[in-house]
This record gives sequence, C-alpha cells and structure tokens, in this order.
Amino acid sequence: MNWDDARVFLAVCRELTLRGAARVLGVDQATVGRRITSLEKSLSATLFLRTSEGYVLTAVGEAALQAVEKMEHSALQLQRQIQGLDDRLTGTVRVSTTDSLAIDFLIPAIARLHALHPDVRVQLDASTQILSLAKREADIAVRNTRPENPDLIARRIARWPVGLFASQAYVDTHGLPQPGSAFEGHDLVVYQPYLQGNKDMTLVSEPVTRGRIVSSLSSGLLVRRSIAAGIGLGEIPVYMGERDGLVRVWPERTRPVPYDVWLVTHADLRHTARVRAVIEEVVAGFSGSGE
Repeated sequence: MNWDDARVFLAVCRELTLRGAARVLGVDQATVGRRITSLEKSLSATLFLRTSEGYVLTAVGEAALQAVEKMEHSALQLQRQIQGLDDRLTGTVRVSTTDSLAIDFLIPAIARLHALHPDVRVQLDASTQILSLAKREADIAVRNTRPENPDLIARRIARWPVGLFASQAYVDTHGLPQPGSAFEGHDLVVYQPYLQGNKDMTLVSEPVTRGRIVSSLSSGLLVRRSIAAGIGLGEIPVYMGERDGLVRVWPERTRPVPYDVWLVTHADLRHTARVRAVIEEVVAGFSGSGE
C-alpha cells in the first residue's frame, strides 16, 4: 500500500463516509470510492462493510488500520524533522487558539510579527476544537490545557485567577448578590461545557441553585461579551474582566482552579525559524499579563 492510498483509507476510517473523507482530502466523493475499491482489489480483501450508518471496518480492515497508522506516524515524523531544519523566515505557521485569546493576544502578536518578518504568514484557527500538533493540524497551540503527549513542548505563559464579574448597567439595575444566597434573584451567564459537566455547578465557589441561568455560551469570548452586555453575572479570568472594564463582584473570591495559558509546539519544530519567530511574539504579548 502506498502513502496516497493509505491517506484515503485513513480518511474513510475516520469520517465513516465517502463524502466526509472527500471533504477532508479535498477531492470528489467518486474519487474516494474508486480508490477504496481499487485498494481492496489490489489487496484481495474487503476492508469495509457498507452499512446504512456508513463504512465500518472488517477484521482485515482493523489489522490494516494499525499498519497504516504506523505509516502515518512515520510520514508525519519525517515531515516535522525536515521542517525543523528550516532556518528561513518565510512560509506558513499554523496556530490554534481560542477566540478570546486570539483577539486579545494572538492578533496583536501577528501584527508585530508581520512588521518584523513580512514573509512569515500565520494561519490562525480560533475555535473550541483542539487541533492535533502530532498530526500536523497545527504547528503551535495556545490553550488553557496542558497536553499529555511527551513529544510536545509545553510552556505556561500566563496564570490568571478567575473571578465573578458584571457590567455596571447590570449592577445599577439588579444590585450585587449577597454571599451565601446562591445567587437568589440574579441572572447568570455560564460557559456551556462547564454547565454540561458539572452537576453541582458553582461560580467562585457559590452554588447557583437559586440563580437563573439565562444564557449558556460555547466560548469564553461569548461569556465575556454577554457579561458586558448586561445579560447577567459570570465567571471569567480576572485579567480579562478588568481589561473589559467590568465590575468585580466579591473581589475576595476566586475560582479554586486558576486559568492557565499554555503555549505548545512539537519538539521537532521548536527550532524552525518561522515557528520560533511566532513563538517569540506570542510570548512577548503575554508578558506582564500575569504569571
């Protein structure tokens, strides 16, 4: 099996449909179907069962998948090692981060980078989806979680306490909540993933059982903007709340777990000139924001 066939096989394994695989590979659906059929004929084996729910691996397909994943690992490792020897300040660097960090830190860093190295182009992905550095979906990640992969180099570039905030308009209309009241009579905005995974949810260690959750948001930036719009009280990093000019509620209280910001790249890429240049500007942007 050559690497081109292996890429098509992997895409179908991961997407489970020809349409999904075609989208990932940037080809049409018929091409993917022909390649899979040709691959099965060349191997004299059935790799997939075609079901109403999509393509399901056979026992032979499962064995092939293990071998192909090893091929993928070797190909990506070679690609990273070659790229890691590149000392040219030109080319594309792919950065994955959140929308909030992108607006406050990454975009200003890109502006400084462009002034210094105009031939370095940054492809910025800002979403809640975490891209894989090991699979070269991104070269650098700036996130609030530290990866466990030993091949990745992680550096904490900020640590912020998390506090409770409201807009001045909200405080003028509703007043401040009383500690111990479980937010009785108050409106709350919360981060949706936190709401889904926490049955006994609290904000800065205060139960929310008597408050009214009026909005749940899929990103930190949306939580910040909702607080600023006066929709309700919410929990965000203190640095960001103060930056947005919001009112700190119960300033003596913080969430038990701080908000850490990690800069992560693959060990093979850390000496690549363009990657190094981006890292330097990102780190400079967080300097002084809190550690």
